[in-house]
Amino acid sequence: MSHINIRFYLLVTIFMTTCSLFAQPIDGYVLYNSFNENTTYLIDAEGDIAKTWNLSTACNYAVLLKDNGNIVRGEQIDTEIVGAAVGGRVSEYDPDGNVVWSFDYSTSEYVQHHDIDFGPNGSVFLISWQERTEEEMEMAGLEDPEMKHVTGLIEIMGNSSGGADIIWEWHFYDHLIQDVDPNKPNYGDIASNPQRLDVNVPALGFGGGPGGPGGPPGFANDWLHCNGIHYNAERDQIAFTSRFLSEIFVIDHSTTTEEAATSSGGNAGMGGDLLYRWGNPANYKTTGTQYIPGPCHDARWVPDDGRPRGGLLQFFNNEGLGENISTVDALDTPWDGTSYTRTPGEPFGPTEPTWRHITNDNAWGQSAAMSMPDGNIFVNLSGEYMYEENEAGEVVFQYPEGPAKAFRYTCDHPGIIALLDDPCDVLAISEVTDKDIRIFPNPSTGLINVSGNDIQQITNITVTDVVGKLIMETSDTNQVDLSHAENGIYLIRLTFEDAEELIQKISILN
Repeated sequence: MSHINIRFYLLVTIFMTTCSLFAQPIDGYVLYNSFNENTTYLIDAEGDIAKTWNLSTACNYAVLLKDNGNIVRGEQIDTEIVGAAVGGRVSEYDPDGNVVWSFDYSTSEYVQHHDIDFGPNGSVFLISWQERTEEEMEMAGLEDPEMKHVTGLIEIMGNSSGGADIIWEWHFYDHLIQDVDPNKPNYGDIASNPQRLDVNVPALGFGGGPGGPGGPPGFANDWLHCNGIHYNAERDQIAFTSRFLSEIFVIDHSTTTEEAATSSGGNAGMGGDLLYRWGNPANYKTTGTQYIPGPCHDARWVPDDGRPRGGLLQFFNNEGLGENISTVDALDTPWDGTSYTRTPGEPFGPTEPTWRHITNDNAWGQSAAMSMPDGNIFVNLSGEYMYEENEAGEVVFQYPEGPAKAFRYTCDHPGIIALLDDPCDVLAISEVTDKDIRIFPNPSTGLINVSGNDIQQITNITVTDVVGKLIMETSDTNQVDLSHAENGIYLIRLTFEDAEELIQKISILN
């Protein structure tokens, strides 16, 4: 073996030996695709490969699992604009690796790069570089005008022809402000207008996109280097991160494309202007602590479903505690149901991260994290490894791959159920065998029948999810109605007169 292969073999051996010393209570699987590699992997709690998709095109950054077991990934094709994590294509594949639809977003004027996320009704959001000419940047008030590639967010929907259609767009260029030339239409006081981006804001520097390493001379700078995107269905909002501005932003998605180019319309009445921003108040000329001192990635709302940290806005802070100390931070944003409240002249709150996890190693770029239903934190350290830690600070999972992004899916995720025959065999299910009881159908669309000679002995029926949250309790011994429950795996517990219990897993697939 080569020195590289020997080193990797030893690394894997050390990691998996270490992992064998840990308890393995994690519920579910990890989905990832190594940077610029063709194969997508689904691994289980033991680090074993549960499924692969061996595809003909390399993944540029992220791969996501749909409820039906299909995957959607950003892909690397030949593009005229080049740079870090450039892709140019988004595709959906079925479990057998067949293309469901594929969409190229790449010309000499724009290209898809970095992250993707699911939107409403099966849509997909992508991040893009959009060329703005020197003349356009001069009109926007850039003091030393040059061609720039400015962030655009694009929403697409796969169609029956094997492609996709653009159904919504938002462009940062439409929401710039400057305070150097009163003769230009976007002139204004920057501190009083944090909903817009100062076109002359100092950035960290360049190096990740067009014009940086890997980019040919003559291309405009990757000005903002936005890299992580996440959709909040409850608020109909999009969060995204900017590496070079050291900020996380939130915009309204309830607008039309036309409204998204203005400052009016949508649920918040602000069009496509920034609803919220956090991390670097100096960017809007406001005094305050810069809590994102360097790069940041992976904007992500924690699901507000009863889990710890539910509803918080989370992101990966690559230098959260200074150079070589990364953190995962979560924010209790000041959302009042209509707007993000802010005292004029002060930064957007909170005044410091609401919750912080200091990662077990440093990651200079990319990376991701997910807050799990049981309170665990899953962390993917790009270029290093991935791990999961419980609330007591104990590592319960570790794996020696560090892709740009990795995603955790619990056993009751509909996509996992669709892919695997018995995804939750890790659950300890005790079933009595001396009762004549039948629970069917399984899987079910919601209405579950209970029958058998011992049905009259049942005194109580409860239904919980796989982490123990009570979903319902009933005294109806003939039928359990889960038609309003989300797709997933549930535990039905029947208690009998003699105190014996029958516990059965039921899959709901609406």
